Amino acid sequence: MKELGIYIHIPFCMSKCYYCDFISFPNLSFEINKYIDYLIKEIEMYKEPLKDYKVSTIFIGGGTPSYLEPKYIYKILDFIYKNFSGEFQEITIEANPGTLDSDKLRVYKESRINRISLGVQSLDDRLLKLIGRSHSSKDFYKSIEKIRNIGFKNINADLIFGLPTQNLKDCEKTLKEIIRLNIEHISYYSLILEENTLMDKWYKEGKIILPDEDLEREMYYLGKDILKANGYKHYEISNFGKTGYESQHNSKYWKLEPYIGFGISSHSNLDNKRFWNYSDLNNYYNNIDKGMFPISGEEYIDREMEIAEYLIMGLRLIDGIDKSKFFERFNIEVEDIYGDVLNKHKKNGLLYIDENNIRFTAKGLDLSNIVYIDILP
Repeated sequence: MKELGIYIHIPFCMSKCYYCDFISFPNLSFEINKYIDYLIKEIEMYKEPLKDYKVSTIFIGGGTPSYLEPKYIYKILDFIYKNFSGEFQEITIEANPGTLDSDKLRVYKESRINRISLGVQSLDDRLLKLIGRSHSSKDFYKSIEKIRNIGFKNINADLIFGLPTQNLKDCEKTLKEIIRLNIEHISYYSLILEENTLMDKWYKEGKIILPDEDLEREMYYLGKDILKANGYKHYEISNFGKTGYESQHNSKYWKLEPYIGFGISSHSNLDNKRFWNYSDLNNYYNNIDKGMFPISGEEYIDREMEIAEYLIMGLRLIDGIDKSKFFERFNIEVEDIYGDVLNKHKKNGLLYIDENNIRFTAKGLDLSNIVYIDILP
């Protein structure tokens, strides 16, 4: 049986962060009970189509899943365990500091969740307020204490750099504090201003100023150096983990392994087909009421596109592409398809290529889009 990753989208949250463009609804708690019922109906519809898969990872994201009463999380996971086969090795829930309490965490533990992903972003209260986060640094420390007391041994902290008015010292202070707390995994992302977010609007109006490109890169290098010096393996462009704590679920995306998304706006990749659900509740509900999958769009991934995506996603990994695994999957040598492109970027110092692997150099990680453009069909 093929292994499968499951993503579950919980679109509810306490308040919308100023940079967030995910499908999420603040202060819509009256809708939660209905949404969970429909979510389980959707999951049930996939029992037959997914009978030849075994589930290895589940990721509950949002929104803010920890905003919900824990009984809903238990209900979702209990249904999956009873209706799908698998070893369920890594079960992650996203949580915001300030939304966790001991009772909630106990239910998570009973639900076999074994990884908590905290949306920390920064430990500078001034910066947190500037980007619309609903928690404070004090909330984060309280959450960590509760998580550890309940017995969770796998925590991820999401951090953002490149924030308005942020400097290198701000980044260093947050990173060193996260390391001091012995957090197992750190995702270290550069701020991206997405269209139709408040921060994008303010930036265009000149109300906020972001660090320039040079400073933003310095922040990245600083984070990379500090984390690697403290025993974190840099295994993907933005992700660092202690040995054995690399994200199993996210690795499925980077390695083009099968995954299914449940809930509004979720995406799936199965059997050379990519498809995605409706992003509004009414269409989602109406399709399920008709006994139809709530899919709003799909596309077939032909062999040429699959090969290109395998390279693009695989190069996000610091270890890069294993040539033998490429041949095993596609029954052709990677150089037979992309030899000219690979040699061009090797000469330009963006790729390191040896007998077994293809990976980005340090320079290539910064200029990855140049390589991706040449790979796309």
